[in-house]
Amino acid sequence: MSKVNIKPLADRVLIEPMAAETKTASGIYIPETAKEKPQQGKVVAVGPGTKDDKITVKIGDTVLYGKYTGTELKLEGKDYLIMRESDIFAII
Repeated sequence: MSKVNIKPLADRVLIEPMAAETKTASGIYIPETAKEKPQQGKVVAVGPGTKDDKITVKIGDTVLYGKYTGTELKLEGKDYLIMRESDIFAII
């Protein structure tokens, strides 16, 4: 897990997506153009929450989120997603 120099605001969470699968269970390699976007990632930073809603995920949690959720950004050469905690489906 990497340390990033960013602090999400309110109920937002910064996630480092897990790498997309490069090979199927049967051993077939998946080309770059056919890879699915990962839907799991590690939480690397969390906001303080809002006065009505406290943040339940914490740094280091592995989470499951929607396929088209969040905003993609690149920090220090790595890809991240920033999203509201309500866009996270589950902690794995």
